[in-house]
Amino acid sequence: MMLGVYTLLLLWGLATPCLGLLETVGTLARIDKDELGKAIQNSLVGGPILQNVLGTVTSVNQGLLGAGGLLGGGGLLSYGGIFSLVEELSGLKIEELTLPKVSLKLLPGVGVQLNLHTKVSLHGSGPLVGLLQLAAEVNVSSKVALGMSPRGTPILVLKRCSTLLGHISLMSGLLPTPIFGLVEQTLCKVLPGLLCPVVDSVLSVVNELLGATLSLVPLGPLGSVEFTLATLPLISNQYIELDINPIVKSIAGDVIDFPKPRIPVKVPPKEDHTSQVTVPLYLFSTVFGLLQTNSALDLDITPEMVPRNVPLTTTDLAALAPEALGKLPPAQHLLLSLRVTKSPMVLLQNKKATVSIPVTIHVLSSVPQETPVALFQLNGVMTLNAHLAPSSTKLHISLSLERLSVQLASSFPQPFDASRLEEWLSDVVRAAYMQRLNEHLEVGIPLPKILNVNFANSVVDVIENAVVLTVAP
Repeated sequence: MMLGVYTLLLLWGLATPCLGLLETVGTLARIDKDELGKAIQNSLVGGPILQNVLGTVTSVNQGLLGAGGLLGGGGLLSYGGIFSLVEELSGLKIEELTLPKVSLKLLPGVGVQLNLHTKVSLHGSGPLVGLLQLAAEVNVSSKVALGMSPRGTPILVLKRCSTLLGHISLMSGLLPTPIFGLVEQTLCKVLPGLLCPVVDSVLSVVNELLGATLSLVPLGPLGSVEFTLATLPLISNQYIELDINPIVKSIAGDVIDFPKPRIPVKVPPKEDHTSQVTVPLYLFSTVFGLLQTNSALDLDITPEMVPRNVPLTTTDLAALAPEALGKLPPAQHLLLSLRVTKSPMVLLQNKKATVSIPVTIHVLSSVPQETPVALFQLNGVMTLNAHLAPSSTKLHISLSLERLSVQLASSFPQPFDASRLEEWLSDVVRAAYMQRLNEHLEVGIPLPKILNVNFANSVVDVIENAVVLTVAP
């Protein structure tokens, strides 16, 4: 058995990636060449691609050297004395095709050169030659174009496949020299052609992984995100760059078009042997916008929702702002009605992610079995710190309250300094509101699925107007 080489040339566009400036609001993915090599290698492991080649050269008296082949009726050696020497030779088969070792080189502006190294062993038998074992060196060179499918996903299409069979060695058995030469000549024409389907099958598997880029990623009760290519893929010496357009859809399947800020994103350079995905500010803003339009950010807070050490009665409020109560008696329960009528603002910069939520807080007194009585209204802004944690499919967000600033609505007849209530309201929000908000945020920010790259252990870097996830293969 000898080492064979398959060379595959993938034509991957005619341009190279830009200098790290994301002019659109899409998701930028930079997939290292190691990930492409891993995808190709995995397609050959444990699957039927190599197994389908075994035994396909000949079957007994029916194949290459059988009755309908080289030595059979109508074959090259059908007439003459040579045929009588080997006419009973049994079928020649591929008995072993070891797992190829994958290596590739990216060619900027041209494509990808891919080498698959393998060992091929062929077995046969006959009354004159006994057990026969041949080993062959194979070189299969293919050209594959990469384009965009009608579904908007990257797709590899095999355009041309040429084969060249190297030296053939007789490892065991006896075969007359004239016959060996003819067998070698015919194998050079027939055997390599059987390996082009290996290339085609590999591309089919990789295309399935590339097609998963378009998969719908659910956003729970908010809807879903669908990823499509915005432009043709680009290529550099080390990675393939995909500009991916996230399309947000409602539960009913309608496209949701929130305002997109046209803010360029300067993406940092990618280190060798790493892959990146850049999540734009737009996706963060869209998720929070969906939460707001679905009233998921609104909450009525009652005393039962806070621990005992967080007071929520008129007595406690009177100690902070007695003028806010009027003639109401002490020890009555309070009800805080939080309403968010405008979309939150997400800020990504200086390695920090923050969310500002404009909120209206209606403070009411609540008596069992009676209609709550409105006391006063506050307008405020909650400033929240966002903690980001990646998984294989999404970027998870959890929020914590940094500060809450409020001011009294102008309609209140007896003005007072509402800032005296900020610490108390912050305790209430931390105890009751943040848990509910983080439950809604479990939908996370979806990530595109490309070649099964797993970003669960990626490094998270917050840059200006985007978050960059970087992972080593």
